[in-house]
Amino acid sequence: MKRLPYSIAPLRYSSASDASGGWGRGPTPAGEPNGAGAAPAAGVTVRKATVRDVPTMARIINHWASQGIMLAKSHHQLYQYIRDFVVATHGDVVIGCGALHVVWEDLAEVRSMAVADGWHGKGVGWRMLQCLLDEARELGLPRVFALTYRQSFFARAGFQVVPHESLPHKIWGDCLNCPKYPNCDEIAMTLDLSAITAEDDRAERQ
Repeated sequence: MKRLPYSIAPLRYSSASDASGGWGRGPTPAGEPNGAGAAPAAGVTVRKATVRDVPTMARIINHWASQGIMLAKSHHQLYQYIRDFVVATHGDVVIGCGALHVVWEDLAEVRSMAVADGWHGKGVGWRMLQCLLDEARELGLPRVFALTYRQSFFARAGFQVVPHESLPHKIWGDCLNCPKYPNCDEIAMTLDLSAITAEDDRAERQ
């Protein structure tokens, strides 16, 4: 099966970073629209997260959470869902993170994406998104969604705006912890991975 058109490389599995420093549930602060599709800064790698990355992941996420634009995450929550996460690193420093959370056999959510200050507009969030979408495809998931404030960022990857009501009720459990609940102002967007794969298969046969 051909890789998605926005794929770049397989996820890299390397040693964990314990360096310090560092978009609400949805992937809001993962990068501004100007960063979408931008060539990543030299030396940036995306790999699966490990437990040693959690303190830095928490600092990056909770920096944006303190501004009310994404949900805060405790260390416990990050350890609990560590297998969902990838991190972007520059050298030994974690500069961003994002997660692919499987909801059901046919649906997963891209969430908790955030990039550290100073790294916006450099393609870091875009590169993490590409890796998460590759992972979804490799798992056989036909559809992914995101709740976001950055519509143009996800639209560039093929996501389309949908009504909140079109998403299954089981995804809303985390929203109970959001200060904006039940008046969510994030944009719900979905991407049909099966349609993209079918288009690629047709193109290969031509």
